[in-house]
Amino acid sequence: MEQQHLLLPGGQVFPLVGLGTWKMKKNSACQAVEYALQQGYRHIDCAPSYCNQQHVGKALQQAFSRQQLTRQEVFITSKLWNTDHDPKDVQPALLASLQQLELQYLDLYLMHWPTGFAKTDNPFAFIPRHADGSVQYSTVHFIQTWKAMEALVEQGLTKYIGLSNFNQQQIHQILQVCKIRPAVLQIECHPYLNQQSLYQYCQDQNIIVTAYSPLGSSDRPWKYPNQPALLSDRTVEKISQKLGKTPAQVLLRFQIQRGISVIPKSCQPQHISSNFQVF
Repeated sequence: MEQQHLLLPGGQVFPLVGLGTWKMKKNSACQAVEYALQQGYRHIDCAPSYCNQQHVGKALQQAFSRQQLTRQEVFITSKLWNTDHDPKDVQPALLASLQQLELQYLDLYLMHWPTGFAKTDNPFAFIPRHADGSVQYSTVHFIQTWKAMEALVEQGLTKYIGLSNFNQQQIHQILQVCKIRPAVLQIECHPYLNQQSLYQYCQDQNIIVTAYSPLGSSDRPWKYPNQPALLSDRTVEKISQKLGKTPAQVLLRFQIQRGISVIPKSCQPQHISSNFQVF
């Protein structure tokens, strides 16, 4: 049987295909996660900034009770948001995610971005701004944040820690001082942004790479006007027709054959199912 996972340090299985929950509306997230687990998904990727973790947690608990899945069979990732980079805010942020997800621990906790934002009194101000509209940044360096994240592993609150949206230079800075090495780097990655140099660096450092937006995410906020849609790319369509697969399956398989894990997002049952049929 073809390998459907990678191995983390220590030998824990890390599924090659997971379900992303970015941009999922609350009830849709609950239904999508529950259906994905029924279809065989064993990695669910979450974040507090997605504003749906409580609904993901509800789906997880339903799956654990109804589908006879155990917590140990499902790999759960969440992330530390930019307003919680101050070391004193790191553990409370993780505990808040655990409460929302109704879990005792995470499998993987990622620093969502290398840049920290100022902490405000409004817990829903994910991007705090000054009166002129400019972003309020914090002065905390991500190395300070990383050291606080290492303590979370020591406390048993997460099995692994990692990074998201970091570049090679920033990862190198972490590696120079860390006690616990990043296990995973999560980045936008697809044929229009193949990240080959960064991926090779991570391979050399024994860091697993996870691709978010592996299908191009045509509704991503930073998309340029008139930028082509990856799922409609002529080359992708030709390959899908030749192989009798969907364009999405071709794009996911492209990453899997490179050794990159993927977390495609979909709320549609037919897409959730077909996205998993890539082995």
